[in-house]
Amino acid sequence: MHMRAKVTTTIAAGMLAAAGMSAPAAAATTPADREARATTSDVTIANTWVYTWTSANIRSCASTQCSINYSVPADYRLSAICWAPGERVSQHGYSHNKWVLLGSGTSWIWGGLLKGSETGNVPNRC
Repeated sequence: MHMRAKVTTTIAAGMLAAAGMSAPAAAATTPADREARATTSDVTIANTWVYTWTSANIRSCASTQCSINYSVPADYRLSAICWAPGERVSQHGYSHNKWVLLGSGTSWIWGGLLKGSETGNVPNRC
């Protein structure tokens, strides 16, 4: 009888796996578990806070030629995903081409307007 229960359990687990389902215990994950999985991907998504040191325009692409989505004041906190090269900007004594993609995934800020490094300390390259 013990062997029959083991075979039945094995078959049931196989059927769940084939259907793309998991057992209820595996489905119950905590927010920390989900965050841990997100940080093991190639790009950590929206996990870095950046802060402006001066007022800044938030744009629709990594160029001053793109439309302004909105503006923010100095010391404003924004969620950032990654950084990428874009238009070279020279302003406030800084000159470089590093732009930061914000947490919305559709807005960019030139890194020279952020506190910290040229990327506002965002480690991930897009």
